[in-house]
Amino acid sequence: MVLYYKSMSDIYKKLLILRTPGIGPVKFNSLINRFGDIDSVVQSLGADVAFCDSVKREMDKAAQLGIHYLSDDDVLYPANLRKIKNHPPVISVRGNLDSLSRPMVSIVGTRHATVAGMNFVADLAQALANSGTVVVSGMAIGTDTAAHYGALRAQGNMQTIAVLAGGVDYVWPLENESLYYQIMERGALISEMPVGFVPVATNFVQRNRWVAGLADKLILGEADLKSGSMTTARFAIDYGRDLWAIPSHPADLRAVGPNSLIRSGDAKLCMGIDDFVNLENKQTKNQKNFENLKRENNLLDALGTNPVSESVLADVVKKSVSEIKQDLVVLELQGLIQKVDGGYVRLN
Repeated sequence: MVLYYKSMSDIYKKLLILRTPGIGPVKFNSLINRFGDIDSVVQSLGADVAFCDSVKREMDKAAQLGIHYLSDDDVLYPANLRKIKNHPPVISVRGNLDSLSRPMVSIVGTRHATVAGMNFVADLAQALANSGTVVVSGMAIGTDTAAHYGALRAQGNMQTIAVLAGGVDYVWPLENESLYYQIMERGALISEMPVGFVPVATNFVQRNRWVAGLADKLILGEADLKSGSMTTARFAIDYGRDLWAIPSHPADLRAVGPNSLIRSGDAKLCMGIDDFVNLENKQTKNQKNFENLKRENNLLDALGTNPVSESVLADVVKKSVSEIKQDLVVLELQGLIQKVDGGYVRLN
């Protein structure tokens, strides 16, 4: 029996454990800690032939559909997901595996989004995808759908990932059947559930955990306080993710979620794509502004009521005369200094 289990593939052994009723990521890890290794856990479960055959049939079906299994020790397994405590030991992926190794931003929101809200999310998702970022969502109707379709408007492949509550081959909701196949062709669909599995309510909460955990950032669109999207936002906070929220009209209940997170300081205000793709340029610009301000302050500190020449000022701030001329013009336009005979004086 030991030799038989040793001959199994690592994925098969892990699936034998995970497909056992009552075993999820938490119990899986508990069993590994208790018995020490995968082989010992499999042997302890004593799976019968019928159960082993059911796992084999699932793997055969996955192979027929082009579905891949990724173990958490696989290099292609999403790095951010691996860092989460009790993450899925095995996930199934349908589509482009390379999507999982690119920078990701998750976008979630209500199923009952306004047209304006969905248009904003779609435009934002398209801009993110055009910048080389993969948009992650849960393929629900409303905000999720807008995020996926927006990303798919970008050129090329690997723009979007859908995290599913059911099996990776199970299309839900049915209204998104066309979207499902577009994501399969140009992005990726992932799930921790068995192939063919029909989701129940609790699976959607678990799905939300992985939507929050996959990306470095999560953007929240319209959402009421008790929505699943707010649960996803709370997961993002727990995981230390960078949380952004799109504001909306305070009279609309769908604005309560994002607006409350902005007000509490848990989420940053999202105004559009410039908050993300131009962030590095903004930081560079801010640094330059800071350096300019520092030079200007040094010049102010060197001035008083007695005129000081440009050459002396340049020597004080350790710059050339040509380098400080622009700063002097700025200070003069601000009414802080004045040019007089003999140089410059400070006005206040």
